[in-house]
Amino acid sequence: MEGETTRQNKVGKQLQRDLAEIIQLKGMSAYGGAMVTVTTVNVSPDLSLARVHLSIFPSNKGKEVLKLVETSAKYLRGELGKRVSKQLRIVPELVFFIDDSLDYVERIDELLKK
Repeated sequence: MEGETTRQNKVGKQLQRDLAEIIQLKGMSAYGGAMVTVTTVNVSPDLSLARVHLSIFPSNKGKEVLKLVETSAKYLRGELGKRVSKQLRIVPELVFFIDDSLDYVERIDELLKK
């Protein structure tokens, strides 16, 4: 993301890897059988807030799965804390968003085939 410092980028990438692992370990059954992928994590300049973008497959379950992820945000943040406590003084607050860029690409492909 433009304007982000190297530290923000590094922290974002680390949080992305760790969250992806935590979500993967929790399993698809925890998210209604949907596959959840952490696509990007953008961190605020003071590292107190992380915007987590999720790709959800199948996409028609997006809103439902996003709610499930949001309800488990406290658990996810706790697990994240265990992993990053050595690198970060505070574990950022997590805010989740649906990354629908794959749907967008798919839609463009469909339009181009016509």
